[in-house]
Amino acid sequence: MTAATPTASEQKGGARVAIQKFGTFLSGMIMPNIPALIAWGIITAFFIPVGWTPNEGLAELVGPTIHYLLPLLIANTGGRMVYDARGGVVATVATMGVIVGSDHLINQFNATLPEGAAELGTVHMFIGAMIMGPLAAWVMKQLDKLWDGKVKAGFEMLVNMFSAGIAAFGLAIAGFYLLAPVINWIMDVLGNAVEWLINNHLLPLVSLIIEPAKVFFLNNAINHGVLTPLGTQMSSVDGKSILYLLEANPGPGLGVLLAFTIFGVGVARATAPGAAIIHFFGGIHEIYFPYVLMKPALLLAVILGGATGVTTNMLFDSGLRAPAAPGSIIAIIAQTAQDSYLGVILSVVLSATVSFLVAAVIIRASRKADLAAAEAGDDALAAAVAKTEENKGKKSDALAGLAGAGAGAGVAAATLTKPVQKVIFACDAGMGSSAMGASVMRNKMKAAGLGDITVNNLAIANLDDSADIIITQNELTPRAKGRVPGAMHVSVDNFMNSPRYDEVVELVRAQRAGELDEVAPEAEAAPNAAPVAAPVATAGAAAGAGAVAATAAEPAAEPVAAAEAPATEAAVTEAQTGEGQVLTPDRVIANGKATNKEDAIREAGEMLVAAGAVTPDYIDAMFDREATVSTYMGNYIAIPHGTNEAKASVLDSALAFIRYENPIDWDGNEVRFVVGIAGKDGGHLEILSAIATIFANQENVDRLIAAPDAAALYAELEGVNK
Repeated sequence: MTAATPTASEQKGGARVAIQKFGTFLSGMIMPNIPALIAWGIITAFFIPVGWTPNEGLAELVGPTIHYLLPLLIANTGGRMVYDARGGVVATVATMGVIVGSDHLINQFNATLPEGAAELGTVHMFIGAMIMGPLAAWVMKQLDKLWDGKVKAGFEMLVNMFSAGIAAFGLAIAGFYLLAPVINWIMDVLGNAVEWLINNHLLPLVSLIIEPAKVFFLNNAINHGVLTPLGTQMSSVDGKSILYLLEANPGPGLGVLLAFTIFGVGVARATAPGAAIIHFFGGIHEIYFPYVLMKPALLLAVILGGATGVTTNMLFDSGLRAPAAPGSIIAIIAQTAQDSYLGVILSVVLSATVSFLVAAVIIRASRKADLAAAEAGDDALAAAVAKTEENKGKKSDALAGLAGAGAGAGVAAATLTKPVQKVIFACDAGMGSSAMGASVMRNKMKAAGLGDITVNNLAIANLDDSADIIITQNELTPRAKGRVPGAMHVSVDNFMNSPRYDEVVELVRAQRAGELDEVAPEAEAAPNAAPVAAPVATAGAAAGAGAVAATAAEPAAEPVAAAEAPATEAAVTEAQTGEGQVLTPDRVIANGKATNKEDAIREAGEMLVAAGAVTPDYIDAMFDREATVSTYMGNYIAIPHGTNEAKASVLDSALAFIRYENPIDWDGNEVRFVVGIAGKDGGHLEILSAIATIFANQENVDRLIAAPDAAALYAELEGVNK
């Protein structure tokens, strides 16, 4: 069977992924500082001469806050993202050079103007901070690498302090002379472009870009890289900006959700009212994205709705004082300029109305087909949720309810047309996450007296029609359905502890007990196939935690119970030294150095390279895998590993086990344990099965968290090698 051709989303370096990562990085600098922007907006609203309560003294806060404090906060955040606190300090000082350099250039230019000529206004260095902050931190990080490990004992603090100070000094000078002129030019070009669009009444056309970009999570680069800096620049002069409303207006999404509420069918109609409340009042716009992806023609509805809102704000000359984040109607009203309430409210109402009318026509036109699909059990919303999370590149808490509604209904109301004999867990490579999920499910099946049910794991590319039930992560379900449309498909959030498992077990148990009448009569009358014997459990694992079957292309050898193998002298020696074992003491770390997901993946990959288990390019394959589907498993564990195409980079089976003192943000989930995986000829599958058994029990997880050092961790895990 040939491997499936990688999709565009799986190809490394794709334009969509690059834009998304860039936008996410910009968002990471801006979003934590939105409260400061809001505070500045409130100060402006109250204390400037045309504010609610003018106060000449307090109004002096406005200028320094926007000109110095806000850019420096952004720079510090960007520096910390690259190189922690050390990077943040250097980034802040360097950005100060850009700010002062910009002011110096503007003052020099204004001094040359004839009397009465219009002077250049102050440029606020938001974009400068977003460039210089990460850049300065990166330079500091590279400099530190030059003398890492070369400083004599006792001089480390002296070198660290002075190197950072000297680097910050040099970067501030570089920012003054080199970066400040570039940023002034960029702001001038962008400002003139926006002014041209407004003066020529073309600003509504930006909805052609912004609304589709939102649905595909490509808007952050536009919003945080352009609209927020320019909007803040405009607001500092005019007291308000229309640019803050281009992306934040909840009207277009509300119109689509209301159309589904009235004219939709099935799960989409049932969930749309709740989604509308979350979207409109909570400001979580991504909750309406799956509804648009269900029917791509609905992009027309949100584009026209967005353009209507922009046009309304242009006609009424309305805007916000500061960004509305999140894009809730509450936040929008709170940030509306004193003279703009009528225009802003009308822009939301009219954009929702236009979006609703267009969406209603589109939904009604396909209503018969939607009803037929719903009756056939086709859960279009669940597939759209999976696609949305794939576009986002990580799990979404806001969409969890929608995914659960679809997936849960699919299990509870499933129609089984034949007796279940084979359950398959499928993932991209079939070598990591699916193996652990299969182990957990196998244990549950045995506990329910269903030990004759075969529970295996496979790569999606190796799926065939022999599977009765196929379990995949939400993002991968559409691909699995495409390969085996006749099987029952179950979507899960993670492979370790999904509630869907118990539903599947209960469905199969009820079928065996004759409680389901959906089973076809001919299937009931057919003689039962000989049950496939479950693998024998290893000595170190609980019952049912034995070896999982390898992929179809690489069948695993029949496992032998550890109790049956004689304890030879060689075996004792291997157990003491770790030689020949997949997990060895030197590959167990109690205090990992990484502080983010990317560095954690690299740290685990480098351990596998050092162990001689993989070639260095396997690390790139680990990142490719993570870009497709998150390897977060639940219960604080993630298991990064390569793609199915990276098997040639695997030289031997090995695991790297790393614990982190501070939880790592793994696509919105907390991770304390990272297990790097390299699997050669299925040699790692037994140990993954045993690790799954360990992490399925919360008491075991608590003991691993409390273990004082690496030796204690290995003692807890040592049994998995047996």
